[in-house]
Amino acid sequence: MDKKFRGIFAALTTPFVNSQIAVEKFRENIEKFNQTGLAGYVVMGSTGEAPFVDDEESEILVKEARKSASKDKAIIAGTARESAEWTIKFTNRLAEAGAQAALVRPPSYYKGRMNYEALRAYYLEVADRAKIPVILYNIPQNTQIWLPLELVVELAKHENIIGLKESGGSIAFLGELIKKVPADFLYFTGSGSILYSALELGASGAILALANVAPELSVKLYELFMAGKKEEAKELQYKLIPLNRALTETYGIAAVKYALDLRGYYGGPCRSPLLPLEAGARAEIDNYLQALELLN
Repeated sequence: MDKKFRGIFAALTTPFVNSQIAVEKFRENIEKFNQTGLAGYVVMGSTGEAPFVDDEESEILVKEARKSASKDKAIIAGTARESAEWTIKFTNRLAEAGAQAALVRPPSYYKGRMNYEALRAYYLEVADRAKIPVILYNIPQNTQIWLPLELVVELAKHENIIGLKESGGSIAFLGELIKKVPADFLYFTGSGSILYSALELGASGAILALANVAPELSVKLYELFMAGKKEEAKELQYKLIPLNRALTETYGIAAVKYALDLRGYYGGPCRSPLLPLEAGARAEIDNYLQALELLN
């Protein structure tokens, strides 16, 4: 598989000013991220508030990401919609805008009907007609659907399904899956708290909210591991866990955006109905960033 899809990807936030997408702020963030060693960027993932961003805005952001990212950075776009037909159309629209792969979560509105056969049919139809490679996206905490191991193994045989982002946090899932899929099938962990463990079991990289706030440390952990400096990588992993838990498990996107503001990027507000970060949480994020020496 192309090396451009290996490494650490930042699951980018979507910047808003007065509830409108702020393209200039988005560009400025990417230009700064270009200097950090990230392998690329995910636009319109969960951290990007994808459910709150319409199709036209999404297209604008993907175009800007492709234009602002340095040439060695890959652009992955979240393209899932609730029907296969809509997902295919949107995927191909964002492919034309510059996305090089599509991150596709399972449809979940009719979750009670999303059995093995329904999910299989959905992903095969999308993969057959998508103009760019498809990365499966397992995020049960948001969809209440866990992609079955056997389904991922079956879908991995499709020439246009190149990988999986697993955000359920299961190391056991990775341990079972990696032995059953083609050697070039990409496995991205979505949790910055288990990055070291995932790499140890064979993950090809990660797509992380943490990589917005601590891109240099996320990349450093990956590079230490790849260089065989596993003890150093493990120690860095221990240090990153408290910050990652606060950003993803405890406080969410508002915390990621607040931390971006502290670090000199643009975070800004979330779109309604997500609320701003409260004072106590802000103080906690401050402390974690100071402990990691990420504040000037």
